[in-house]
Amino acid sequence: MIAKTFYKQFISRILLTGLFIFVIHISYAQIMLPACFTDNMVLQRQTKVNLWGTETPRKKFTITTSWNNKTYKAAADTGGGWQIKISTPVYGGPYTITFNDGEISTLKNILIGEVWVCSGQSNMEMPLTGFYGDVLNLQYELADAANYSEIRMLKIDNKTSFTPLTNVQTKGAWAVCGPQTVRDFSAVAYFFAKNLFIDKHVPIGVINSTWGGTVAEAWTSGSALKTMPDFAPFVIAAEGGLTQKKLDARYQTELSRWIDSINVKDPGFQQGKLLWAESGFDDSAWQKMIVPAYWEQAGVPDYDGTMWFRKKVVIPAAWAGKDLKLNMGGIDDYDVSYFNGAEIGHTESFFYKRSYTIPGSLVKAGENTIAVRVFDNGGLGGINKGPLQLSLATDTTSQIDLAGQWVYHKADVLTLLPQPPAQSNSPNRPTLIYNAMINPILPYTIKGIIWYQGESNADRATQYRQLFPLLINDWRQKWGEGNFPFYFVQIANYNAIGQPPAADWPALRDAQLRTLSLPNTGMAVTIDIGDVNRIHPQNKQEAGRRLALIARAKTYGENIPYSGPLYKSHVIKFNKIELEFTHTDNGLLAKGDTLKGFTIAGADKKFYPANAVIAGHKVIVSSSAVANPVAVRYAWANNPLCNLYNGANLPASPFRTDDWDNIR
Repeated sequence: MIAKTFYKQFISRILLTGLFIFVIHISYAQIMLPACFTDNMVLQRQTKVNLWGTETPRKKFTITTSWNNKTYKAAADTGGGWQIKISTPVYGGPYTITFNDGEISTLKNILIGEVWVCSGQSNMEMPLTGFYGDVLNLQYELADAANYSEIRMLKIDNKTSFTPLTNVQTKGAWAVCGPQTVRDFSAVAYFFAKNLFIDKHVPIGVINSTWGGTVAEAWTSGSALKTMPDFAPFVIAAEGGLTQKKLDARYQTELSRWIDSINVKDPGFQQGKLLWAESGFDDSAWQKMIVPAYWEQAGVPDYDGTMWFRKKVVIPAAWAGKDLKLNMGGIDDYDVSYFNGAEIGHTESFFYKRSYTIPGSLVKAGENTIAVRVFDNGGLGGINKGPLQLSLATDTTSQIDLAGQWVYHKADVLTLLPQPPAQSNSPNRPTLIYNAMINPILPYTIKGIIWYQGESNADRATQYRQLFPLLINDWRQKWGEGNFPFYFVQIANYNAIGQPPAADWPALRDAQLRTLSLPNTGMAVTIDIGDVNRIHPQNKQEAGRRLALIARAKTYGENIPYSGPLYKSHVIKFNKIELEFTHTDNGLLAKGDTLKGFTIAGADKKFYPANAVIAGHKVIVSSSAVANPVAVRYAWANNPLCNLYNGANLPASPFRTDDWDNIR
């Protein structure tokens, strides 16, 4: 059951989208434009931009642009498609584009400026306020947005397709920045655009094609992915007629087998039953936890795998025998839920709310038992979000609040469990997002790309070394505009403080760092502005600013520092290693009394905390525990304590001098 507020928003969006499509059909008569061309849009300046659409086959029409009062002649081909290039001025607006095929229609309030595409997963998708939380100083930023009406954003709908689409779906028209509309803008992209606008004083348009929790291969074309054996079979199957219906059937079979295998391995499975789900099971020896909460923050650190939660609840006599609803705001990652020993539902995703129907045949007056088995696949885990409520299925006005004390017991650690099957309706399948959300906008003339993604690929960091450059080269080849700028955010610090141990995120950051070997790329380091408890840090202002610094320097030619120190080379001298860096603008510095974040290892590949001192443009690293050092790592942890900067106050990227994989 969809929550009321979400349902209203969903319905209003559907109606708005339908109205928008209806208006397009009416106002353009036979000329049909893709959804990326609307009032308020921004076109790339000082170039020949593509306009395209459909019309009655072979029909001729004209297009008039107000910035030069020039009329272009165009005609549809035999299939009804048309495309034309239009010259754009230095910048400015507002302008109009008028189409005349016997009926006249006009796009209004068009600006000419710089057009960037922002893409990636949730840290790029995250708006200024909403599901992922608020950015820092939200109220100030909302009010300040009134000053930037020349920033515009177009949001692409989250869609997948087994075949490349030519028509894109959007949330509506290009939005003009203001205190209300900016709430829905990608925060990183908005602060990137804001910094560029303040510096360049030209309109900035952003096409927002993002989707939280997605993997890079889903954003890459099938033709490119066929060069990687890990992804080629799925792409070939999709090209050969694989359908969603077939995937759904396969997934249900695989899921049933997976749940059965988890049941058999579970310590609560005894005498052919899941006794830990039964209402009569004695859980008095179990430990207590206040829920909702991540269990890592509630007394169970460093645990990944399955855990059982149980709560006894007293049902009023008037509810006995009636269908109930169990609503849980969020569980990380998956769950199977039970009522009085019977399964009432399961969900294989961390970002969906749970709403399970409890059949009336299970409901009795007095004491009943809810049991939830949570499967955590890494990172934080638990019943982590409210509301937690029980209500009548037919009347949600009367509710029983389930938040508070539950009892819990560990089951199996992750390493002993089989991995769940990939969801059949997940966007995280090779090329399906690219087909629906990138391929249709390839003709749109752009300046470059900003990208923030990687968290969802962190468990396959070695693969990402090949996959991420492949994506960049793929997009450049498909867009056909040369090696346009592709600037990306290195994933931020997050999760348990410590150095070592390290997990997968440092290796993913290393894969991102290696990608700088591609031409016309740039990386905004955010190792100092993340949040130990939030995978979506609030300081999106600084992430956007750092991306803008790269663009100002590398795209627009300003002579400014745009990167923190990057590891260049090292020399071993006796019991010390000297590290040399690029981008040491105005010198290296430590924020604080001493440098932190360096570890050092010998030939045994065991890393120890190191002493590190700055000597000019170098850092000298040593440890009394390592007489003959071989390698150094910096900031090699999920959430490292590190403080190396340059004089421009930009942080050094995490790095390693070794090539030892699977060494923590």
